[in-house]
Amino acid sequence: MAADRIERLQIMLDAKELKALDDWRFKKRMPSRAAAVREIIRRGLQAEGFDYAAPGQSSSSFGIMNSDGAEASQGNGSGADRTEK
Repeated sequence: MAADRIERLQIMLDAKELKALDDWRFKKRMPSRAAAVREIIRRGLQAEGFDYAAPGQSSSSFGIMNSDGAEASQGNGSGADRTEK
């Protein structure tokens, strides 16, 4: 396990989900199921407009409200700037 991966996440999949994951993993030549899951999560988050936090950013940078109670409008990965399609 990489030193920067400090959190373990367990998920339960049904047979169809596992087959889909494995089929995708082998098609993309991913080295492991864990790598495939990380890549799918990364792609899904980016597709929804979410991105990784910049180094040094605190969780308060990602709120949906500013400290004065007004809605946040900057694109900071919170999704607050997105409109539903």
